[in-house]
Amino acid sequence: MTDIPHVVILGGGFGGLSTANEIRNSLSSSQVKITIIDKKDWFMVGFAKLWIINGTRTFENSIGHLNELEKKAINFLKDEILSIDLQNKNVKTKQQNISYDFLVISLGAVLAPEKIPGLTDNGFNLYDHEQLSEIHNKLEKIDSGKIAISIMGMPYKCPPAPFEASLLIDSMLRKRGVRDDVQIDFYSPAPITLPAAGPEVSKKILQLVNSEKIVFHNSSKIKSVESNKLIFENGESEFDLLLAVPPHVAPKIIYDSGLAKEPGFIPINRDCKTPFENVFAIGDVTSLVVAENMAVPKAGVFAEGEGTVVAKNIVSKLQSKEESELFDGKGGCFIESGRDTASVIEVDMFSQPKPSTSISEQTSENLSSKFEFEKERLSKWL
Repeated sequence: MTDIPHVVILGGGFGGLSTANEIRNSLSSSQVKITIIDKKDWFMVGFAKLWIINGTRTFENSIGHLNELEKKAINFLKDEILSIDLQNKNVKTKQQNISYDFLVISLGAVLAPEKIPGLTDNGFNLYDHEQLSEIHNKLEKIDSGKIAISIMGMPYKCPPAPFEASLLIDSMLRKRGVRDDVQIDFYSPAPITLPAAGPEVSKKILQLVNSEKIVFHNSSKIKSVESNKLIFENGESEFDLLLAVPPHVAPKIIYDSGLAKEPGFIPINRDCKTPFENVFAIGDVTSLVVAENMAVPKAGVFAEGEGTVVAKNIVSKLQSKEESELFDGKGGCFIESGRDTASVIEVDMFSQPKPSTSISEQTSENLSSKFEFEKERLSKWL
């Protein structure tokens, strides 16, 4: 009997789960062995973090358990990855060495608050699941003063999320009757709200936040944070509560293995291949440049699409067919208003002559679709 080919997937997020499930739906466990390695044993759709912040959700009710993958004959290993040996085709974890025939790197981006002096001591990380309930408690207690939401590096995951956060926080404060006494300031290093979505959509998002009296400060490049003070390259401003989106980098092992140069991400094309044989990279750990100064946004829906493409190409190769799939660059994300409605931002990164984006009206149906999107992923993958 010949050895069964082994697909090793690093990371159990959108990209990793979509790749594993797509391969398993096409080939049985006697045809291919699949292993996902992740240092955490749960998966959460990122936008659920905002519901934990506003108190409509708990962490426990927002996660799926990666151990459930075993039911589908997908091995799950909760472990820390120490190194990737691309020459000898193996991955070293704390517990073992794992050899692969195909490797899919879907490790996501790492939050790096330590890159901004003073941030860790003086502000909260809006994207850190361990800080969500504390952020919630602070927001429940504040009844006057200034809340600052600051994007401290580009690119960052889920581009609309900080704007949604500002709208949901506005809603929390309104419900408590203290909104008039709390100022919400939003700081971004970019000249417009959502550069990846272009000027039209950015303008609509600006109108949306402005309609709730949230003040958007563009081109605010952070230098450091002091107690109750943000220091920008072009000025400073005060806050009572700081919610930051810290800079994002690739995991250290990506730099160690030579797949990317610090502080960047793994460069890929639409086939998601790396220069190494049978090694693919997808999702937030990558940079897929579309046009000058523009790359596919870091969002779960794009990692999912890339994962499907890689899975199909691996299956083709295992069946000795010609590979053909390319990532189509299409995806959408929701932006919730805080008034029980949401818009959908639709993106087509490879439309010609330039990427196209649109934003829908705010409706309650879109908010229902957002809940459905989460439920569907959790049930189909785990």
